[in-house]
Amino acid sequence: MGDIPSGEELRKNLFNLKENGWEKSTAEQREKMFAFADEYMYFLNRAKTEREAVKISKEILDKNGFKSICEYENLKAGDRVYYINRDKSIYIAVVGEEKIENGINIIGAHIDSPRLDLKPNPLYEDTGFAFLKTHYYGGIKKYQWTAIPLAIHGVIVKTNGEKIEVNIGEDEADPIFTITDLLPHLAQDQMDKKLKEAISGEDLNVLIGSIPYQDENVQEKVKLNILNILNKKYGIVEADFLSSELEIVPAFNSRSLGFDRSMVAGYGQDDRVCAFTSLRAILNIEKPKNTAVCILSDKEEIGSMGNTGMESRVFDTFVSELLNKTGENRANLLEKVFCNSRMLSADVDAGLDPNYSSVSEKNNSAYLGRGIGLNKYTGARGKSGASDANAEYVAEIRKIFEENNIRYQISELGKVDVGGGGTIAYILANKGVDVIDCGVPVLSMHAPFEVTSKFDIYEAYRGYEAFWK
Repeated sequence: MGDIPSGEELRKNLFNLKENGWEKSTAEQREKMFAFADEYMYFLNRAKTEREAVKISKEILDKNGFKSICEYENLKAGDRVYYINRDKSIYIAVVGEEKIENGINIIGAHIDSPRLDLKPNPLYEDTGFAFLKTHYYGGIKKYQWTAIPLAIHGVIVKTNGEKIEVNIGEDEADPIFTITDLLPHLAQDQMDKKLKEAISGEDLNVLIGSIPYQDENVQEKVKLNILNILNKKYGIVEADFLSSELEIVPAFNSRSLGFDRSMVAGYGQDDRVCAFTSLRAILNIEKPKNTAVCILSDKEEIGSMGNTGMESRVFDTFVSELLNKTGENRANLLEKVFCNSRMLSADVDAGLDPNYSSVSEKNNSAYLGRGIGLNKYTGARGKSGASDANAEYVAEIRKIFEENNIRYQISELGKVDVGGGGTIAYILANKGVDVIDCGVPVLSMHAPFEVTSKFDIYEAYRGYEAFWK
């Protein structure tokens, strides 16, 4: 009889050990992680809206040899192209050696984040103050948006076609804005309400000024003074708000978090953390076997609808153009491409927070510092609305990560019956693509200040690169 292994040997060989990734990282690896996180925070601070994310992504792509697909008549292996959809989503590809007909490898993230949008008629005056009325976008806890510094980002488009870019509140010399809250001394009724009812959507009014225009003969003097300031700065009148897309976002920048600087705290990490890591990864792809495609999409936080969301046919049109310009296209080929394709739906996962552990099932939770998170399925309650990856595909992704020493974990989004969530995975799965959710665990998801681990961010970057290669 052979030697009987010790219990500890068996444990190491048989258990799925869930270890903190920092423990076995070298000084050299940590240096790379921290440098990469600095790049990421620079991106995050410049990309607080989907339009800004597209703009900086284009700058990065242009510097790395990518060109608009519109500049090519024909495509060959190694060509690096992108297509920008209405300045709010972007599709990127590196043409592979295999025919596109044999399938493409897709990583899809989204670049919109929960925020406050201005209403079409936002500006009003009340009791000597000027305010902007808002309509919140995506799932937010409304109370988190009061009594914090806010900035205004976006565009105003005049009827003559002139487009005015707005970014106020980020520079130290800029003014900032805020939504006021009630002092605790007078807030007894408010604090007796349920948390979700304490601040209503109609109360999310942004305070923007208080000096009246100096003319006793006019009404709404403060509003008039604000419009006069905006007219001098941007050349707009009140009616131009009707054709604007102005977003209210936190005015603070992302920062390193903790004495050990191990985490990133900042706005919009859902899902720009996966957008940046996938964007950076595709820069390293030169001539892949299968065409590598990166999606940075819009509207995920409100269901992916609209012509810049993944429910539109614009991405299909991009893939059709790849087929056209590689000389492959024929009737019904697009459907075959999707059925032969694989995808990582690069969206964040809920990290376990020990302060709120009651909503999580610890054996099936994602932990910060343990690597990129995989979700075989999302959905709610009985997997409602889920894209559920096949076991064969999960094994394929596991093999890629394990062969490349990528730290990963497989989890669910909270306890059964507690809640749930979704990503763009089901949209591509409905086309026939093999898909699994694969992203960075986050604390305080959807808050104005979200938290991620620099270890997980770097593993996501490495994991996405390994998938494409």
